[in-house]
Amino acid sequence: MPYSASPESVRTASGATDIRLIVTDMDGTLLDDDKQPPAELWTALELLRERGVLFSPASGRQYATLAREFSGAADGMVFIAENGTYVVRDGVELSSDPLDKAVVAEVLETVRRLNADGVDVGAVVCGKRSAYVERADEPFLAEVRQYYVENRVVADARAVEDDILKVALFDFGPAERTTAPALAPFAATHQVVVSGEHWVDLMNSTANKGAAIRRLQRELGITPAQTMVFGDYLNDLEMLDTADWSYAMANAHPEVVHRARHLAPANTDNGVLRTIARVLGLPLFT
Repeated sequence: MPYSASPESVRTASGATDIRLIVTDMDGTLLDDDKQPPAELWTALELLRERGVLFSPASGRQYATLAREFSGAADGMVFIAENGTYVVRDGVELSSDPLDKAVVAEVLETVRRLNADGVDVGAVVCGKRSAYVERADEPFLAEVRQYYVENRVVADARAVEDDILKVALFDFGPAERTTAPALAPFAATHQVVVSGEHWVDLMNSTANKGAAIRRLQRELGITPAQTMVFGDYLNDLEMLDTADWSYAMANAHPEVVHRARHLAPANTDNGVLRTIARVLGLPLFT
């Protein structure tokens, strides 16, 4: 069971003031249900920077989307994009884990078979420079634009000239029941993770948010005891293992709640910043 995130528990926990890295998921975690950041975020980022604490968004979103969302505070920030397959700081790639093009082609063929069977699903082929889609209908593109500001409609996504980091499938129905089982044959060799109610991501077996954080910790000399992470869904599981200060949101997926050491208030109650303020004593809500 996760520990409480009450002010009493965090004030008395050892090492509470020695946090040097904070990593947070975006959707369902830092953002509210309207996908908006909390009003106190920008003040929090300034205070964390003054204390030498590195703040890092970790998301299934592409790097270009994250960079735009944090454009006013991006200097020195590490962006863990595409579920850990692409890590960038100040425009410089720190690490990436591209897929084999043959695997991308096989996934796209699986999507075509699902479509033929009547499943309303579309593929987003996620490259370093852009996301590529073969569907041009507005309902699908509206979903894509939320997470991939750089996107192109192409005739054949297998033929794009880019390093492909992951393939994300958007299912207009429940992804855990339809699309995820269809990708089960890939699970022996690749990461297949349900990253939201309607999204399933396929990446290399070596790629996840946790692996990206561990590389970052090694490079910066930061320990798990100095790391705080927040997540809410299944693509956040591995990153919870990288931090002594691992938090599931109160409204997180049950597996995430079980895996985390601590429980934060829900994303709808500004749980990430409220927890950071309590642990580090930031004057955000006085």
